[in-house]
Amino acid sequence: MTGKQRNNLLQKTQMNNIDKHLEYVDDISIIFDQNKADGKTILTQINNRDKHLEFKLLEEENNTINYLDLSIHRNTNSIDLGIYRKPTHTDIIIQFSSNHPYKHKLATFKVYANRLLVLPITKQAKQQEWKIILAIAQNNGFPLHIIHNLKKKLTAKKQKLPTTTIQQPKIG
Repeated sequence: MTGKQRNNLLQKTQMNNIDKHLEYVDDISIIFDQNKADGKTILTQINNRDKHLEFKLLEEENNTINYLDLSIHRNTNSIDLGIYRKPTHTDIIIQFSSNHPYKHKLATFKVYANRLLVLPITKQAKQQEWKIILAIAQNNGFPLHIIHNLKKKLTAKKQKLPTTTIQQPKIG
């Protein structure tokens, strides 16, 4: 199903009661006011549009819902983000002692550290995620100083301000 087809599907489904919808590949998150619409009604309408598709309803539990690799917690006046890992997640990655190229061995940690630095997650979630990253490294035979250095490099790169300037073209 293409994005256009999904949008068409959603437009035909109480779209006036849907505040926002987010899509990534086959994951769709719909945000709506429970005082104006019912999740089960929206789900039934979407599922009745195409017999080859079946959407499932995942509702908040304790004001929290997981979407992709994010845990989204709704507070009274704000939203807190955290990192979400499925219950089936394992810490198995390319072992440090493997014969894979060094760049490949570090790829997972580069993604994990970059996500840690870029996402607007709480300080507590950042600390917890860093401990998990270090545990994954240790469980897969990585010297921890390599992971610390990678995080330092990514932090420095993130903090650098652009130094290039745009010059106006010369006319004539």
